[in-house]
Amino acid sequence: MALFSSPAQPKGRLSQGQVPAIDTLLSLVSVEGTAAHRYPVSEAMMRGPEAARNVADAIHYFCLLHGRSPGVVDHALARTTDEAQRKILVMLADRFADERAFLAKLVVAVGPLPSTPGQANTETAVLAQHHAIDMLAQSDRAGCALGATVAVLTDWLAIRAVLNHAAERLSVETPDLALPNITKMRTLIGDLTMTPGMERALVFGGQQIVAQHHGLWDLLEARSIAREQALQ
Repeated sequence: MALFSSPAQPKGRLSQGQVPAIDTLLSLVSVEGTAAHRYPVSEAMMRGPEAARNVADAIHYFCLLHGRSPGVVDHALARTTDEAQRKILVMLADRFADERAFLAKLVVAVGPLPSTPGQANTETAVLAQHHAIDMLAQSDRAGCALGATVAVLTDWLAIRAVLNHAAERLSVETPDLALPNITKMRTLIGDLTMTPGMERALVFGGQQIVAQHHGLWDLLEARSIAREQALQ
């Protein structure tokens, strides 16, 4: 595969002389993640007459995916023995705990999940997403859980914009975001030593997270349309 080092290459920093695996992963998040989806910044979410319900929907379902403890970062930390990775994951787990606390406050403030046609099917689909994300974070494939963690936290930068908008609507205090920005994350992960197989697993784990987040936004948009049609 052109993006990755040859399996015969000895250990070294990520993909020396080629496109670094972390850059491939961060590009996936940028091009296919929350920031690239039309719904989070749509009129329906930001200012439309149903924006309150749509925002509530997003908060409840992202809480279902990432509001529980242990979460993705915690699972990745529990399964990592490499000391350099553990040091990074300890820091990330601590900082994401603050994001979970913020998300929990928003869930309380926003009230009940809006009634939507096909609710049972939605619950089944999102629970399946939660299970898939947990499996990625607990994978025995070295690098996969780390990739999942990186994707969750870097995509969270765009998700946080939605949460901040909700907090403003609900008069909930918005805490400072302590997660690493893209540049810092690239440095943190790019300085790690990995085998080519771990690099591939890093990208795979991140790619699957991006797909799950994109799929959830698709589902939330479909639920918004279903509510509008039910009112007509």
